[in-house]
Amino acid sequence: MITIEKEFDFQETYPLSRLGKREELLFFDIETTGFSGDYNMVYLIGCVFFQKEKARFIQWFADGKESEPQILEQFFTFLKNYTALVHFNGDTFDIPFLLKRCHALHLPYDFGGIKSIDIYKQVRPLKKLLGLESLKQKSIEVFLEISREDTYSGGQLIEVYEEYLRTKKEFLLNLLLLHNEDDLKGMPKLLPILFYLDFQNQDFTLLNMEKAAGETTRLLLTLEGDGQSRLPVAISGAVPSYAFRAFQNRLSLSIRLYEGTLKYYYPNPKDYYYLIYEDTAIHKSVGEYVDKDARIKATKETCYTKKTGVFLPQPKPLWTPEFKTASKDKSGFFEFCPDCFSDQKTLSLYVREILAAMC
Repeated sequence: MITIEKEFDFQETYPLSRLGKREELLFFDIETTGFSGDYNMVYLIGCVFFQKEKARFIQWFADGKESEPQILEQFFTFLKNYTALVHFNGDTFDIPFLLKRCHALHLPYDFGGIKSIDIYKQVRPLKKLLGLESLKQKSIEVFLEISREDTYSGGQLIEVYEEYLRTKKEFLLNLLLLHNEDDLKGMPKLLPILFYLDFQNQDFTLLNMEKAAGETTRLLLTLEGDGQSRLPVAISGAVPSYAFRAFQNRLSLSIRLYEGTLKYYYPNPKDYYYLIYEDTAIHKSVGEYVDKDARIKATKETCYTKKTGVFLPQPKPLWTPEFKTASKDKSGFFEFCPDCFSDQKTLSLYVREILAAMC
């Protein structure tokens, strides 16, 4: 077994305190000879940790297949000093793989009592919003404009490891260590991707609101976040009802206005009559006095009253009453008025629902 430990320069580009206490966080990554923990081995485990305000990484490398139990023992012994494990897609691959290796080698180790923080799992819902083709670590590094020295993938290095076992050539060892080292150092650099989650979930302040006419009339909102979640790279997106652009702590939101007549659907059709000639529904307590030839029992599709005005779409019914074009519509509209965004909490929920809907 070979152990490498080094100090490296680290710039905190995302508040580690949002994950936990700095000195209790352990970033980790593994290298294996295949995808199956039942049949393949782990030959390299690397960790990044913080000690006396310094960033350090440590690697345990199996310089022979007989060294695999040793690197597992070293890792799990080291892990006892920490409460949270930070990784990229480790819930799906790294952690189950190590557990299978422990079982296969009859080692008494597990991840009990350790909080798992999977960067991949947290940002997965944002793939469409961020315009990413994939959520591989290197793809996110490109998005965040992070450069790395290593050009190999973990799969490509399996043959390199097998050749190293045969030849023990130092340059092959350096290739294997460099790939893992770059993954380790790159993992904390990935954390600013979490700003996009924080940005979406914060409270917003409305700075400006105006109407803009074009092919469709739209309402333009200029919003500001709390200043603690600044986006490192601008993002934008558009669907028919909404469009947005976000950068640093500002969000520009364009919402398509609906001007015309919509329907409010009453919740209990069995309690209503539909008035054929007036195209509206009324409660049976009143409808009893209407000529029987002019009324029929209301159905889900006819149990409504109409409203003409200016409306805004909403992914979920935050404002009531909610209006629709048809009863089967999954989302609806609320009536627009100049002070409808006066409540910051409701406005912030509205923004979150729009961004979530665009994901």
